[in-house]
Amino acid sequence: MNIIVTGASRGIGYELVKILSADSTHTVIAIARNEAKLLHLKNECFNTNPSSKVIAIACDLSNENEIKKLLIEIQKYTDTIDVLINNAGAIVKKPFAEITKTDLEYVYNVNVFSVIRLVQGVLPMLNTKTKSHIVNISSIGGFQGSMKFSGLSAYSSSKAALASLTECLAEEYKDLTIAFNCLALGAAQTEMLNEAFPGYQAPLSANEMAQFIANFSLTAQQYMNGKVIPVSLSNP
Repeated sequence: MNIIVTGASRGIGYELVKILSADSTHTVIAIARNEAKLLHLKNECFNTNPSSKVIAIACDLSNENEIKKLLIEIQKYTDTIDVLINNAGAIVKKPFAEITKTDLEYVYNVNVFSVIRLVQGVLPMLNTKTKSHIVNISSIGGFQGSMKFSGLSAYSSSKAALASLTECLAEEYKDLTIAFNCLALGAAQTEMLNEAFPGYQAPLSANEMAQFIANFSLTAQQYMNGKVIPVSLSNP
């Protein structure tokens, strides 16, 4: 399979690339802003599996022009995509009254608008011979009825938008061989979690969460479409 993973330079995305590249039949396109970390990830994957196929592409997903260049770059390596995992995320934690236009634009550009642009860009490349799968990584904070946390109104509302977008796209493309699903993740021990809640100990490691996402991304399109699934050890 040809698989795109965004937000690949750290946390869950980093672990996802390692897991997926362990299977030499997969070509994994790893995308993140930090080129140095991507190259480190590529080397780590090669050291684990010398037959691994990891393509590292640096891109700032908050920048529309960079996404356009990214799509051109992807087509240099492949003309078909089987799985797209929209894992990249941005967070701002501050009181609602202090959130600025710049904060909102940053969070929504990464968490919502970049997903829209990337999905639009890869649609012509999606494999029509087998069922392609687009997996949007949301948050339990964006899951309706779940517990909410002060200071995360921008982040959680953007993740709620991503969940609704998934349902809309699944309906729009239901007659094609494309499945859209969304995972609303609970806490996993990542750098982003540490930034938002210093000292908090999550019940799952980044690798444990990535194991679930990898398996879901490779198989769930055969069983479901348009689903928003909470992946959390606590009740929403």
